[in-house]
Amino acid sequence: MAQEWDADVLGEPFRQLTLPLGEDDEGPVVATLVRALARRPVLGGIFGDRRPLHDVDVLYVHGWSDYFFQRSLAAYWTDRGADFYALDLRKYGRSIRPGQTPGYVTDLATYDEDISAALAAMGRDLDGPAPARRLVLVGHSTGGLTLSLWADRHPGAASALILNSPWLEFQLSAMTRVAVAPMIGLQARLRPFEALPQVDTGFYSRAQREVRDTPLDINPAWRPEVSMTVHTAWLHAILAGHSRVAAGLHIDAPICVLLSAKSEAPTRWSEELTRADTVLVVDEIARASLRLGPSVTVERIDGALHDVFLSRADARDEAYERLDRWVMGCLGTRRLPLSPGAYH
Repeated sequence: MAQEWDADVLGEPFRQLTLPLGEDDEGPVVATLVRALARRPVLGGIFGDRRPLHDVDVLYVHGWSDYFFQRSLAAYWTDRGADFYALDLRKYGRSIRPGQTPGYVTDLATYDEDISAALAAMGRDLDGPAPARRLVLVGHSTGGLTLSLWADRHPGAASALILNSPWLEFQLSAMTRVAVAPMIGLQARLRPFEALPQVDTGFYSRAQREVRDTPLDINPAWRPEVSMTVHTAWLHAILAGHSRVAAGLHIDAPICVLLSAKSEAPTRWSEELTRADTVLVVDEIARASLRLGPSVTVERIDGALHDVFLSRADARDEAYERLDRWVMGCLGTRRLPLSPGAYH
């Protein structure tokens, strides 16, 4: 049966496809795949497609308390000939259904089902012959952790992994993670839905608004000002993922990690929060990144926020410049000129 790609909230060229994933204790579960296809060259059938990424499919996965809305990130890839896909995981964004606990899973490997369904909709069969098109995985924050674990379990599936401030280690240090993990694990077994204290002050959302030269069109029900409630079983799943990274992964694809140059604790509002990562400790993430695989590039961007592509203009331009340099060196055939402000 033909897939029904529907209109998306982002408007053209974006379309969305609902991916049924069965049921759990909260009812029917779905993921949602959003796509923006690169325009095919008019004379491509005669002269061939000479764009540097014409044979690339990109799959993006968002972070915690988030969903896909970054039109400019998609445009970066489609301008170079790649087809761009973004996955709203189960119980996030476009995929959340009434009565569901937002973002809740007890094992990050559960998302293998979401990713497998997305790849199948993209025409990629993990158990079939190798596709002609290359796969690039792009993950932000928790999505970066999820995709790192997935890529480790699926060697050879991806040609490259790009991580935007991936949540690879607990904010309070590895030693603290090791100390608190048994307690969180016990709570997860006894009271999996117990809500943990809210530590988000809303300053990260404010920082994103402060640095924008154009407003972000965000659905507050899908990406609230203060992050969604954290439950013990979900945090246990995150800590288990961190432990796996700390033990060392063996991702065979080249990896690019984009990070802010510094972190700031969001205990009170100041302008410094508009030039730093206020969610993660970036030095810890940089160290943890080196445990992902044998080919890791870490790019530190001065003035960047936690989502480096939502930073102030100068840091945002620098993030795209660093990304482009790495992508074209790793995957492309030639670079296109990047003018300041091209992807705002």
